[in-house]
Amino acid sequence: MENNIELIAQCEARAKEWLTSEFDSETREAVKKMIDSDDKTELIESFYKQLEFGTGGLRGIMGAGCNRMNIYTVGMATQGFANYLKLSFSGKTDLSVVVCHDCRNNSRLFAETVADIFSANGIKVYLFEDMRPTPECSFAIRHLGCQAGVNITASHNPREYNGYKAYWSDGAQVLAPHDVGIINEVNKVKIADVKFKGNKELIEIIGKDIDTVYLEKIKTIQIDADVIKRQHDLKIVYTPLHGTGMMMIPQSLKFWGFDNVHCVEEQMQRSGDFPTVVSPNPENGEALTLALRDAKALDADIVMASDPDADRVGMACKNDKGEWILINGNQTCLLFLYYIITNRKAKGKMQPTDYIVKTIVTTEVIRKIAEKQNIEMRDCYTGFKWIAHEVAISEGKQQYIGGGEESYGFMAQDFVRDKDAVSACSLLAEICAYAKDNGKTLYDLLMDIYVEYGFSFEHTINVVKPGKSGADEIKRMMENFRNNPPTDLGGSKVAIWKDYKTLEMRTADGKTEKMTMPDTSNVLQWFCEDGNKVSVRPSGTEPKIKFYLEIKDNTMTHASDYMACVERAKQKVEEIKKSLNL
Repeated sequence: MENNIELIAQCEARAKEWLTSEFDSETREAVKKMIDSDDKTELIESFYKQLEFGTGGLRGIMGAGCNRMNIYTVGMATQGFANYLKLSFSGKTDLSVVVCHDCRNNSRLFAETVADIFSANGIKVYLFEDMRPTPECSFAIRHLGCQAGVNITASHNPREYNGYKAYWSDGAQVLAPHDVGIINEVNKVKIADVKFKGNKELIEIIGKDIDTVYLEKIKTIQIDADVIKRQHDLKIVYTPLHGTGMMMIPQSLKFWGFDNVHCVEEQMQRSGDFPTVVSPNPENGEALTLALRDAKALDADIVMASDPDADRVGMACKNDKGEWILINGNQTCLLFLYYIITNRKAKGKMQPTDYIVKTIVTTEVIRKIAEKQNIEMRDCYTGFKWIAHEVAISEGKQQYIGGGEESYGFMAQDFVRDKDAVSACSLLAEICAYAKDNGKTLYDLLMDIYVEYGFSFEHTINVVKPGKSGADEIKRMMENFRNNPPTDLGGSKVAIWKDYKTLEMRTADGKTEKMTMPDTSNVLQWFCEDGNKVSVRPSGTEPKIKFYLEIKDNTMTHASDYMACVERAKQKVEEIKKSLNL
């Protein structure tokens, strides 16, 4: 009780700082209402901490308060970012940044606020005329030679969220030391320090000029133009889920040569309220309901959906019975990398220095493909800034040809340094065309991969714990798993324990060794003797702890074995959940 009283007092003290004249009347009224309310929940949630840069920058619920997304938290973040840029590039007088935004409520307001603050600090701003996909922001930074960029987006989060993705000069989201450096500068900023009054002479509006170059570059990753010519009338159903994908993805598909693209009409209407879905997340099957409706009516070959900022792609295809099924993020990544490797080889495009990247929680079947095809595969932390890091350290020495992760993201090129649904949808259509050209569906292609490289079933468990109490509970859960690691997971004996916070790997025979990674991360992994893998990590952008399960089965010798393997894997998932008390 004393701790709660102390917390309320701290929050009230922070809230009272938001009652000064520096804040607009609407904000002051909202804060005063929280302070005066008998129920202090909203006060605590809005003021118990400052929004911090996580794996994706700032992200939070919109509203008044230092733990909310509003023009003031966005403003202080931008002022701190501007200060850090001046420190990092001291002596450079022509600093420039790209500012982009998605379809969300307040996104344009926040983007214009960011542009004003950077320009008021003497930094040239290239501001997109309208919403654009996240990957185009990354591309523009490199294309225009900027030192940084900001994209206002909360990606696939629910409608009440917004966010702030900070990018560095390489077009990737900020990594250490810059992420820590920026937040240190942000923490020094008081609201009175923020230069809100922009210098319009330093703000240049950009749009179609960047679109054209971006789409031309994306077309360069096309592997087999002939197969597209033969299958140009492939029936594609696409939905942007009310978001930025509508600006670029239909154009890109047409530019690649696909002329039978059907866009879901209701979801081609831009809206930050996402009225036709519960959640604008292509990982959720519900989000594809309208697209599947249209696909059935048109007898389509493939369904594709991008999230609101068009960096993730969800996909559905027909199975061997002609039923529409969802293809998960691991399977999509698997299809991408399998196709890139096998068809680059077939076309004589593969080079000895080519390499691919996956994240540590993504399916290990990709490793099997890389080993058999004799191509280098690298593991990295979750998040495309880490895939981009691998690209950066090998720039000029080796060629990156693709990488992705289980969360429905893929980066097919190095001229964008973030996951990219525009290029991914275009390449996915090519893969579907290739399968159809060979008398197969994408499902058949996936079955071929499993038969040749081994079956794998992936299942992600998201345990949501919102707010201050939730954050504390997630911390306790990680501490417990770290101090009391499992020796058995659903009847499978654990053989290897990895802790990326200490960078130590321990084997069942008691041996320990240090792992080589570019940084530490709050992730635990357990590998079982039978090949099963469990990874645990708190989300860096959402109030949840994530469990990634990968189940192996060596009995799949034919496509007809698939469903039996799936059922056994689902049973194993339930057994593992019991072992973890989930």
